[in-house]
Amino acid sequence: MDENTRHPFIYGLRSIACPAMFDKVLIANRGEIALRVIRTCREMGIKTVAVFSTADADSLHVRFADEAVCIGPPASRDSYLNIPRLMAAAEITNADAIHPGYGFLAENADFAEICGEYGIKFIGPTPSQIKSMGDKITAKKTMIEAGVPVVPGSDGLVIDLKHALGLAKEIGYPVILKATAGGGGKGMRIVWEESTFENQWNMARTEAKAAFGNDGIYIEKFIEEPRHIEFQIAGDQYGKVCHLSERECSIQRRHQKLVEESPSPFMTDELRKAMGEAAILAGESIHYEGVGTVEFLVDKYRNFYFMEMNTRIQVEHPVTEEVIDHDLIKEQLKIAMGEPISGKNYYPVMHAIECRINAEDPYRDFRPSPGKILSLHTSKGHGVRVDTHVYAGYMIPPYYDSMIAKLICRARTRQECITKMERALEEFIVEGIKTTIPFHKKLMRDENFRSGNFHTGFLNNFDMGSEE
Repeated sequence: MDENTRHPFIYGLRSIACPAMFDKVLIANRGEIALRVIRTCREMGIKTVAVFSTADADSLHVRFADEAVCIGPPASRDSYLNIPRLMAAAEITNADAIHPGYGFLAENADFAEICGEYGIKFIGPTPSQIKSMGDKITAKKTMIEAGVPVVPGSDGLVIDLKHALGLAKEIGYPVILKATAGGGGKGMRIVWEESTFENQWNMARTEAKAAFGNDGIYIEKFIEEPRHIEFQIAGDQYGKVCHLSERECSIQRRHQKLVEESPSPFMTDELRKAMGEAAILAGESIHYEGVGTVEFLVDKYRNFYFMEMNTRIQVEHPVTEEVIDHDLIKEQLKIAMGEPISGKNYYPVMHAIECRINAEDPYRDFRPSPGKILSLHTSKGHGVRVDTHVYAGYMIPPYYDSMIAKLICRARTRQECITKMERALEEFIVEGIKTTIPFHKKLMRDENFRSGNFHTGFLNNFDMGSEE
């Protein structure tokens, strides 16, 4: 690493001064990510507009924005997913840009296109870039053409059951069935042997149809004991792409991430170089604009395969921010304003771990636990960061994602970071609802986790024990 790479907080990701700033940004989202964007905008001298459903009237993002517009009732389809209402809010407040956050419309190409038609800058990739990575079949073909390793599987959608059975036999069991329009683990089934294939096929198609209105299925080789390791990338409007190293995201439950860290305890210098180059190739292949994430599966032999690309900011972006000391939301905004990046890659100089604090009961199969927070004490101290939108007296609505906070710890080594996280979790007190804090405490004490010996199936046999 050269000096510029080691000190991104001095030199930054870019090479020249920033063009004209946005005057006002509307955040088409809620909760902690909306508040996160508001904070960076405030530091940059950019005014902000919060939008909110009636269920979120008392949320902190509404309180801290310069303006706030109610866009409808609690149901997402009538508020945060309602494009006409969002565009009306942008028009009446004279916003010149929209930040979509993550989830909701963040990867909706139609929304990005409509923003352009209204003369409002969508802070993210272009509609065509979103489309190219939004459909998994198209994304896989693009990666093959770019020379990025992919998991063996069908060339496109599987025609019918007969076709599917033939492909599965050719690829070799176990195989995984995936919905082409999928996400969040919906329409996904692992098939270990031919005798169970038809039943799993029918279930995957039914679930995909119900969730996405599209029952298209493709087949891939199922990688046993894989790691989920993703690379953060940034690309400007002029064809330059860099990577900001990896995040380890293998601690998952039902394909939902619970803990993320950087660097990965499984990583080597050689593997980081190869995966980083592949991530840049992925971005360059679609002339990617903005920050994004290229996700890979890595087997126990350190072979890696492209899984998908997320064309938005990730929930776990603070992990990368902490190890390279750089504001990724600011990076998004500056790229959207037309500023070139330097093209240099960035590597971890610290270790960071993020625990997602969800309003769920870990002793009852992580059942959602909405309700009123009676008291709240968040963790503090050197190397401890809490991103949250909740407070004592806040009513957690039942309509949205259950995450109420992200606890991020940073230290010089992984073991120091785990020790700091244990301390921070002990300090994090939420009364009135159930949270996943007891799960995270137990995980930090687990010897396999502490030694870095885990994969995406790690929690399948994780015993929470009895309630403390």
